[in-house]
Amino acid sequence: MATDKEKLLETLEHLGEEEFKKFKWFLQQGDSLEGFPAIKKSRLEKENRLYTVDRMVQIYSGNTLEVTKKVLMKINRNDLVQSLSDSSSGPEETPAAWDS
Repeated sequence: MATDKEKLLETLEHLGEEEFKKFKWFLQQGDSLEGFPAIKKSRLEKENRLYTVDRMVQIYSGNTLEVTKKVLMKINRNDLVQSLSDSSSGPEETPAAWDS
């Protein structure tokens, strides 16, 4: 079964560049994360998806996927929220939404 880091990376790979920029922007907004700490702009500003995954796991540990879902909802990517939810509780198959 895929680890949370692998699920997160695969999810972020489905975001276009503008969506990824918005995703990182929301991670910097503490009030948007509903009880989770913001990540300093300097720690994400020029970073790629791999580094962003590592930073998120470092800061949010067991809550990384929950934070990811919150941010994905903010950027209107509910399809990816559903894919993460399906992969968290379902079989090891790749969710259909990820095949597109």
